[in-house]
Amino acid sequence: MSDEATTHDPAGDATRDIADVAAVEVIVTAAVHLMSAAAVKCGLAEDGPDGGGAQYLDLDEARKLITALAALVTASAPDIGNQHARSLRDGLRSLQLAFREASPFPDAPGEGPGEKLTSPVS
Repeated sequence: MSDEATTHDPAGDATRDIADVAAVEVIVTAAVHLMSAAAVKCGLAEDGPDGGGAQYLDLDEARKLITALAALVTASAPDIGNQHARSLRDGLRSLQLAFREASPFPDAPGEGPGEKLTSPVS
């Protein structure tokens, strides 16, 4: 056997795998990861026996994640189609409301995370 036949190229395999994934799937997957992380940082993690979800509350981190999600959803909506965009916008709005609820000093309307890219939530 030649060295070429026995050499495995993991980077090449990963590139081929990525090439087979539609852009819409990559965008939606990235959005779901941002949503999940933001939900945890808003204190919405599934509570354990002692109410452990609240221990992950970090509104500074949640603000960053929600703003990034708003940018992704807003920028990609025309390209990913209404079916995907609607679901992502609904999830984003739910997170924005959860952030407002979790905040001891809620932002003024239009000043919450991502609201400059979407619209004020109340």
